[in-house]
Amino acid sequence: MLLQHSTWQEIDAFLKRSKAIVIPIGSTEQHGPTGLLGTDYLCPELIAHEAQKSADLLVAPPFLVGMAQHHLGFAGTISLRPSTMVASIFDWVHSLARHGFERIYFLNGHGGNVATINAAFSEIYASASFAARSSGFALMQRNWWELAGVRELAEAQFPVGHGTHATASEVAVTQAAYPIKHASYEPKIAPTGPIYDAIDFRRRYPDGRMGSDPAQATPEKGRALIELAAASLVKDFAAFAG
Repeated sequence: MLLQHSTWQEIDAFLKRSKAIVIPIGSTEQHGPTGLLGTDYLCPELIAHEAQKSADLLVAPPFLVGMAQHHLGFAGTISLRPSTMVASIFDWVHSLARHGFERIYFLNGHGGNVATINAAFSEIYASASFAARSSGFALMQRNWWELAGVRELAEAQFPVGHGTHATASEVAVTQAAYPIKHASYEPKIAPTGPIYDAIDFRRRYPDGRMGSDPAQATPEKGRALIELAAASLVKDFAAFAG
């Protein structure tokens, strides 16, 4: 069930049988010559949408923009300051809690979001603790590549050149749903190293990739990743919601 495709009456009825919701969260940022700018929110969105086909699971609209300042040297990237993202998550959570949601599960697709999402959770819990009251809800963050079996499948599909940004697996996942984009890579496997500011990132990784060879990605590999991740999400979410 998709929240944005539902009426308020349908959500009201859903809350009578479940008070849990999944929020796909990611980023709008460069993903190399062939990766879509929306890759980091599209991956968790595609997985969550697949999961709700076989389970009584409510999926919120995706949180599209994340903490991506280091990618601002590439056209199209949109980034939030960490403080802005914390405030936005705070408002999303309290909006949902206002309606009665008690288990709010963020399925994340961008490694650069992890610290900020955790900081947001701490701020949200602190606001309740300092007021000497219960928050009334529980929050969880799960990176989609950490769902059971997903990392192992990606390593089997891409034993060399999987990378850490514009990875072969995330490009494959988006290819399962969106037209394939092709480009030549030089070098075949991108360099890897640290991440600092946007200017430094563009200098170190001129085409935007980090350690990856996305030419290995195929829609078939992406579909396999989506199906496995969706099945794992159903189980992980059920354990949290319960």
